[in-house]
Amino acid sequence: MPLRIQQCTLASLEELVSLSKNTFSDAFEHLNKPEDYKAYVEKVFTTAAIKNELKTKHTAFYFVYKEDELAGYFKLNQYAAQTDLKGTDSMELERIYVLGSFQGQQIGQWMLSQAKSKALAAEKQFLWLGVWQENTNAVRFYQKHGFKKFGTHPYFIGKDEQTDWLMRCEL
Repeated sequence: MPLRIQQCTLASLEELVSLSKNTFSDAFEHLNKPEDYKAYVEKVFTTAAIKNELKTKHTAFYFVYKEDELAGYFKLNQYAAQTDLKGTDSMELERIYVLGSFQGQQIGQWMLSQAKSKALAAEKQFLWLGVWQENTNAVRFYQKHGFKKFGTHPYFIGKDEQTDWLMRCEL
């Protein structure tokens, strides 16, 4: 299973927007009220919003390819680009998504190892993330890979306030 990553650039903006919408839809649309889901997607996954994120200092998106097919992506934040913690000793894994047609092929595990490697290369002490407490499969996945809960924060899908667990993995 030859996998590779490629850092996203502004030239890949439209592909990133499409992939972001598709993977988020597959994962969460059926779990949220239609009006809340629509409001969230129309705010977070617009071309302007993703372009702004791509241009943010200390933020990087990575496409993941299986052979020549786009299989998913992940997003890493450092320093002030992190959403909760802003320390120099941490890196945030803000998004990690695999397309449905590539699920069950251990690509998510590989992506997580790439994120950990990038954090280690940047001399970080830990990698952290936020995960919806109701997403029990993801919570178990992260626990299996060394992440432990250290807090919570509110996360809004439209007007629906949900709770994310903050989890970290010592590197």
